[in-house]
Amino acid sequence: MKCDKCTKNKCTKKQKNTENESLVNDSKSPISDNDEESEFHKLANAKIFLSDCLACDNCVTSTEGLQIARQCQEAFLSVLSLNQRCDVSKHTVLVVSISPQSVPYFAAKHCINVTDVIQRLCGFLKGLGVHYVFNMTLAADFSLLESQREFVQRFYQRSQDQHALPMFASACPGWIRYAEKALGSLVLPHICTAKSPQQVMGSLIKDYFAKKQHLTPDKIFHLVITPCYDKKLEALGEDFYSSVYKIQGVDCVLTSGEIMQMMEQKGLLLTNVEPAPLDNMFEGIGDVCITRHDGRGSDGFLEHIFKYAAKEIFGVEINEIAYKTLRNKDFQEVTLEKDGEIVLRFAATYGFRNIQNMVYKLKKGKFPYHFVEVLACPGGCLNGKGQAMTEDRKMDKDLLHQMEGVYTSQPVQVPEANMHVQMLYQEWLEGRNSTKVQEVLHRQYHALSEMSNSIDIKW
Repeated sequence: MKCDKCTKNKCTKKQKNTENESLVNDSKSPISDNDEESEFHKLANAKIFLSDCLACDNCVTSTEGLQIARQCQEAFLSVLSLNQRCDVSKHTVLVVSISPQSVPYFAAKHCINVTDVIQRLCGFLKGLGVHYVFNMTLAADFSLLESQREFVQRFYQRSQDQHALPMFASACPGWIRYAEKALGSLVLPHICTAKSPQQVMGSLIKDYFAKKQHLTPDKIFHLVITPCYDKKLEALGEDFYSSVYKIQGVDCVLTSGEIMQMMEQKGLLLTNVEPAPLDNMFEGIGDVCITRHDGRGSDGFLEHIFKYAAKEIFGVEINEIAYKTLRNKDFQEVTLEKDGEIVLRFAATYGFRNIQNMVYKLKKGKFPYHFVEVLACPGGCLNGKGQAMTEDRKMDKDLLHQMEGVYTSQPVQVPEANMHVQMLYQEWLEGRNSTKVQEVLHRQYHALSEMSNSIDIKW
C-alpha cells in the first residue's frame, strides 16, 4: 500500500540490491563465505523505506537520504576508531541510549532475561569503547508527563480552539512524517507537541549530562538503539538541531537488528559477552532492573493519558483499562462513562490502513475521539521493522509474541513515581511551568512541500 501522496507507478519499497558490504571497520568480517548468512547480514544493503509499510521514497529528499545513509554501523565504528588515535582534540565521549522496546528483542532471540540482556549489551558496547550506556525509560517518563498535561489543557480549551481536540500522540516518527508530508493543516495542529522519548533523551544527554560532565555538546557522540528505522529520520529533525554547536541531540540511530548484526559479524554471542553495569545519570551504578510503562509495548501513551485525564478532569480513579476491539486488533477504543454519558473516548490506531481510515473520518467531520495513540507499525513499537522481521521482510509473528511476553513480564513504573524526573524538573528545567520546559521538552511541526528530488534510501 502507498500513501496518497506517492507519485510512483510501482512501489519499490521491497527492492533490495545484491551487494554484500562488510560493516566491520578496518577489518574483514569474521563470517566466511561458507558460513550461513546471519539474519541481518544484508540489512545495510537493503533499500528499506520508512516503516517499510508507511512512507515511501517520495517522502525523503536527496539531502535527507545522504544524512540517513550516514546513520549506520560505519559511522559509529568510525567514531570509535578516532578515539583510539593520538589526536585527543578529535576524541569524543560515546554515550549509548537503549530503547525499552529493543530489550525484549535480545531477550527473545537469546532466551535470557531482561537483566542479563542489559548487562551483556553494556558489556558488548563498553568493550567496543563506549563510555556510558543508559536506558531511555527516564526520557519516556518526561514524554508521558508532558503529554498528559497537554491533553488536559487541550480538553479545557476545546470550546475556544477548534484544533484543541482530538489530540494525536507524537512518539511515532513514521506517523509524524506522514502527517507533515501528506496531511498538513488537517492534522498537524492536533498532534501533541511533547517530544518523543528519543528526542527527550537527546536533550538530556546533550544538555543536562554534558553540563554535568563539564563538556560541550559537540564533544559527545550520542547513539540510540531502537526497533525502528524511522527514528533515523526523526533524529535529523530541524527542531532537534543546535545552531550554536552545529549538532543534533541524537547523532546516530541503529536498530536492534543492526546491533545484532555487528555482534554476529564479530563472531560474538550476546550470552558469551562479559556483563557490565548499566550507567546511572545521577549517582553510582545504575539499577539493572528495567521497568516498563502500562500499555501495549509502546510506552503506554493511551493508558497514562486516559487515567490522568479521568482523575484530573472528572475525579475518577482508573485502575484497569478495558479495551474494545473494533475493526481489528490494531484498532481499539477505550471509553469513560459518568452519569450514563460517555465523557472520554480514546482510541489506539496502529498500522497504515487503520491510520488512513482514521484520517478519512477526520476529513468527513465524523471523528468521535478525544485522543488517539497513532503508531505506524501494526502491533506497535515491538513490531518495529528493525527487529521483528523475517528474512523476506515479513512480520515475525512468533518472535513478536515472545517479545510481548518479555515486555509484559517487566515491572511497571508510573512516571509520577520517578523521583529523578521530579528533581530534573527543578534542577534542570527550572520548574514544571517554565519557559525552558517548552523549549527543551516540546517541538513544532512543519507541513512539507512536494519533494521532486527524492531518492531511494540505502541502509
